[in-house]
Amino acid sequence: METNLILEGFKFMGLGMGTVFLFLIIMILSMNLMSIIIHKFFPEPKASETGSSNTKTDSKKVIAAITAAISHHREG
Repeated sequence: METNLILEGFKFMGLGMGTVFLFLIIMILSMNLMSIIIHKFFPEPKASETGSSNTKTDSKKVIAAITAAISHHREG
C-alpha cells in the first residue's frame, strides 16, 4: 500500500488554512455586527454636548505637558 505523503500534506494544509480563513471571516462579521449594535444603543455624543469651549485651554495644556515631558527626557 503506497500513499502519497506530499498529496496528503497538501490536503491537511488546505484543511487547516480553510479552517483559519473561515474562523477569521466569522470573527470579522461578528465584530462588525457588535459594532453596529453598540453604536445603535450607545451613540457618540455630539461636539456641542461635550463642552467644546475649553478646546483651546485643553490643547494648551497638552502642548505644555508634551514640552515638559520632552525637556525632562533630555535632562535625564
